[in-house]
Amino acid sequence: MPTYQELARDSGLERPDIHALFHHLGGYNRAFLITHGDEMAEPAFAEHFTRLAARRRAGEPVAYLLGEKEFYSLTFNVGPGVLIPRPDTELLVDLALERLPQGGALVDLGTGSGIIAITIAHERPDAVVTALDISDAALDIARGNAARLAPQVRVLQSDWYAALGDGQFAVIVSNPPYIEQDDPHLEKGDLRFEPRSALTDEADGLAHIRTIIDGARTRLLPGGWLLFEHGFDQGLASRDLLDAAGFGAVQTWQDIAGMDRVSGGLAPA
Repeated sequence: MPTYQELARDSGLERPDIHALFHHLGGYNRAFLITHGDEMAEPAFAEHFTRLAARRRAGEPVAYLLGEKEFYSLTFNVGPGVLIPRPDTELLVDLALERLPQGGALVDLGTGSGIIAITIAHERPDAVVTALDISDAALDIARGNAARLAPQVRVLQSDWYAALGDGQFAVIVSNPPYIEQDDPHLEKGDLRFEPRSALTDEADGLAHIRTIIDGARTRLLPGGWLLFEHGFDQGLASRDLLDAAGFGAVQTWQDIAGMDRVSGGLAPA
């Protein structure tokens, strides 16, 4: 039976991945390998670690191996049926929270694991929050996350706005599939393992954004905001679409790397 240090050394993984798996499997902190690295590994731990390390070497995202990912200081369950939460999306949450009135209604289109809707509801218990997605796998995960973190969130199956009827909202948010169908990044890194339907619209990357903008025109209350995430090179096109649809105060906000990440505007008059 190998020692813990030998397990780590022979895994072929980077230190952050090793630490994440050690903590997930045994609750061990980063100092564990220093203080206990020469001890013989527990057989069950060694077996599970070796299996997960092989999956990680094959490229599977750590978040899927752990079944969870932190976002906005909350821990969300994730799996292959949803995108892995990314820090860039916290910008969308911040912007929505700033614009959501007391007791206001907000809808999150294409919620995935529910990180946007649930985080907003967790931060603002007064808000009336609805989360929509068309995917059964995503809805299962979103409902589980909502039950743990913000049970007041209403989670519905919907093809974009279809399930909303005549409902109107103070804020509409979305992180839609916005990668162009032929983008080579779809075949690289974590994206290879994430659901393709949550990454690309199988078109020019703006197809779903057009649908969201068009539908928001009649579903926003006066003075309401539409805010959506997009690719770093889609800010200008997004603003043009918002302008053409009659939105006011149209603008694009940059993420922590200084890249265009979120665009939005006020409900058309």
